[in-house]
Amino acid sequence: MFVGHYSVAFAAKSERNRIPLWVLFIAVQFLDYIWATLVLLGIEKLRVIKGFTAGSMIDSYYHPYSHSLITALIWSAVAAVIYKSVWRAKASSAAALLVGVAVFSHWVLDFIAHPRDLPIYGNTWKVGLGFWNYRGPEFALEVALLAGGIVLYLARNAISTARKKAVIGFGLALVIVQIGDTFVPRTPLSDRATAMGVWIFYTLFVIVAYLLERGSATRIVNHNSRSRR
Repeated sequence: MFVGHYSVAFAAKSERNRIPLWVLFIAVQFLDYIWATLVLLGIEKLRVIKGFTAGSMIDSYYHPYSHSLITALIWSAVAAVIYKSVWRAKASSAAALLVGVAVFSHWVLDFIAHPRDLPIYGNTWKVGLGFWNYRGPEFALEVALLAGGIVLYLARNAISTARKKAVIGFGLALVIVQIGDTFVPRTPLSDRATAMGVWIFYTLFVIVAYLLERGSATRIVNHNSRSRR
């Protein structure tokens, strides 16, 4: 699973919980940030094998500290605590819990896409439905999830028409990225280059999510200020 993860970020964001979209973008890929960091440190292992599955070349054969079910639950709790601690004045317990759920959603969606490489505990009892083995259906699922998340985001948040167009444009850009990842032939990268790519691209998406809401937040504050006068 790749851009499908961001469906949860879009769907979870609402004016009621006031969680920044960029925070949710980090949350839904939090496990992969940990994974990429541990790969760079030589602690977790992966191989990039052309044709490993129809939809992905990544054979992440050792990732017990980032992608086991038990550690995913632990990291989800850690993320919720971090969010509550950093946003003390604004964050409700429900919002912090939602951040934790967003983190754990990564494991759930990976369970759908991955072959049997997700351990329950340590590096044992590996599970995965293997949807990556079905390129077309898996791609359709990613796009459907993303589209559904964006529709919910647009329905639940008061933003300008221009900002709505920007969000839709960002969604289309993510679909294009997914097309390239799924269908465009390319030379396999090294494990370190793959991990660096995760950090670079995921962080770029976080920056875009931040910029998308920055203008909206400013407009809402200004509107509320004028209304009180």
